[in-house]
Amino acid sequence: MLQVFKLPDLGEGLTESELLSWKVAVGDSVQLNQVIAEVETAKAVVELPSPYEGVVADLLAEPGQTVPVGDPIVSFQISSEHDAAAPVSSAATGNAVVEEEEERRQPTLVGYGAEVAQKGRPQRRARATVGAAVGAADSAPQAGGVVVLERPRETVTERPRSTPPVRKFARDSGVNLELVTGTGAAGLITREDVENFIKPSAAPAAPPAAATVAATATTVAPSLVTASGVAGARETRTPIKGVRKATAAAMVSSAFTAPHVTEFLTVDVTKSMKLIRSLKENKEFAGVRLGPMTIVAKVVSMGLMRHPELNSRWDEAAGEIVTPNYVNLGIAAATPRGLMVPNIKDAQSMSLCELADALTDLVVTAREGKSSPEQLTQGTFTITNVGVFGVDAGTPIINPGEAAILAMGQVRKQPWAHKGKIKLREVMTLSLSFDHRLVDGEQGSKFLSELGAVLEDPASLMTLV
Repeated sequence: MLQVFKLPDLGEGLTESELLSWKVAVGDSVQLNQVIAEVETAKAVVELPSPYEGVVADLLAEPGQTVPVGDPIVSFQISSEHDAAAPVSSAATGNAVVEEEEERRQPTLVGYGAEVAQKGRPQRRARATVGAAVGAADSAPQAGGVVVLERPRETVTERPRSTPPVRKFARDSGVNLELVTGTGAAGLITREDVENFIKPSAAPAAPPAAATVAATATTVAPSLVTASGVAGARETRTPIKGVRKATAAAMVSSAFTAPHVTEFLTVDVTKSMKLIRSLKENKEFAGVRLGPMTIVAKVVSMGLMRHPELNSRWDEAAGEIVTPNYVNLGIAAATPRGLMVPNIKDAQSMSLCELADALTDLVVTAREGKSSPEQLTQGTFTITNVGVFGVDAGTPIINPGEAAILAMGQVRKQPWAHKGKIKLREVMTLSLSFDHRLVDGEQGSKFLSELGAVLEDPASLMTLV
């Protein structure tokens, strides 16, 4: 029996994923929950386990292809002994519906949850065609001068298939998707289909093969060749997708939704740096990676419990301000896939040593592209360390769904007034951006000032306990 596996939702609410690689080939035997592929969502690289035990019959998507959720990606040949559990006999139950329901029941697959009772995609409300509406109007009853159009079932059509981003793009461009022909899988309308529809009708015919175009351009005007990965090309074009695409959308949304305010504070962190050096010599911290980020993360986690406004979020739909009684501390990490912000759950309850270990694991996992969807969601406050790049300060953009973000500048030695004298001290600049809908200037200033005071004198941390 042939079984087709469709790309699942993965529990992130995303509409598509990019297939990175196959871990199996046609003809391979696979076990239930065996990893068969790696896909990249807008948040992380996710391993897909096999939903069946059998033999790979066909791979329906290619590495590098962006696949909409619900589209087929692989088919399996399932032997009879591995088929779904035999249905309850209709003779025994006297009910054919019960038999059909039993056929649908499958063991819960790791990572995908229980199968829903309804198969296929959610049913869309059908629309009547123009001809159907006109035909119905001839016999439709009238009330108060209003013509009521009845839609005969046999004349209705389904809404054109496309993804939410494509529908929004079409709507913003004034394009009726019912007039666009989809070239994607099963007639799916892609962004390119909409763009081609928008182009003037007098546009030239489709260009010749890419190789011919490249050869012609090189012969006529080599300096005008635009390509990706072509030696000597003057431009390189990289598709906007994955983490980069999601980050761009999130940052634009945050910058133009939350009214940002940024405050700066330069502090003498000489004592904090001495504390870090002394802790590294302590046997209890043997093998633990300590740095300025560790100390700042600890102080921030404690400070947010004293200043909960900076740990809240704005719920526009509910018309409420939600304030968690915990801190899920996000750490901005630069990775080969782009900027990612995994978070440490319940950071406020961790010791300094536990927090240091959690920070190390979090960053390493993010750089390897193995952060789980759970680690990348539900953050309440973010810290970004621009100092590792030799930068003193900046105006960080708030992570969507949070109230504030703190940027740490580099620790540098410079002349500083200390005990009435000018001395060479270790100094760092902190930059705090916050959502002015949630945080007033007074609240943000007090939080930043308190953070700076503890970094200048770590012993004062005891006053916060």
